[in-house]
Amino acid sequence: TLPITNRTYRFIPIHSENYILLQIHKHSKKNNPLHTKKYQKKTWLLSMKKGFIHSAKLPLLFVILITFIYLYSTLNDIKLSHWGVYPRETKGLYGIVSSVLIHGSWKHLFNNSIPLLILGTALFYFYRKLAMKVCLYSIIFTGILVWLGGRPSFHIGASGLVYALASFLFFSGFIRKHNNLMALSMIVVFLYGGMVWGIFPSKDHISWEGHLFGAVNGLFWALYYKDEGPQRKKY
Repeated sequence: TLPITNRTYRFIPIHSENYILLQIHKHSKKNNPLHTKKYQKKTWLLSMKKGFIHSAKLPLLFVILITFIYLYSTLNDIKLSHWGVYPRETKGLYGIVSSVLIHGSWKHLFNNSIPLLILGTALFYFYRKLAMKVCLYSIIFTGILVWLGGRPSFHIGASGLVYALASFLFFSGFIRKHNNLMALSMIVVFLYGGMVWGIFPSKDHISWEGHLFGAVNGLFWALYYKDEGPQRKKY
């Protein structure tokens, strides 16, 4: 038996039965599934999977919404381009908010939907507390900048938001000097590094202004919120 005095164990010789009890306890702990690396890794992967699924909900709902809007307008032959941003005209002011929901073709919609899902999920997973603010402010202020400095034409599509998300995820990781977030920044470069050419004038029907101002917004919010959200551990 193991003597107990005031809820503390009394030391006894190592050759006593306590030695056997300690060995059994050690052996049981080693084989306990809760203490194995394999179990811990499985738990971590399951937690990450649930986190990504949860983080993908809002981006997915947004993609479903813009798809439904385009599908409905196509089936009913409704032209929605006038809901875009028209720079320096009062008729284009409401497009600051609504333009992100309007697309000109299935290709246009598809090219924005995939990045929105990927970048949006990454934003909500790694920057959960900031994600909604970054998205909403990027939509509003990108629209305002396009209204102030864009060409006199209707600007539509969610590409400005895509550029804002890519820019925020890229710059924020390096600004915070956070290893995991810097790795995410490099993944963004690997997947969407070619987007940088979209901020320069190219084809007349492409709103490079929306791309440029979206990227500027992403950088601005990365700097503005650098002290909020995930931070590098200080030792």
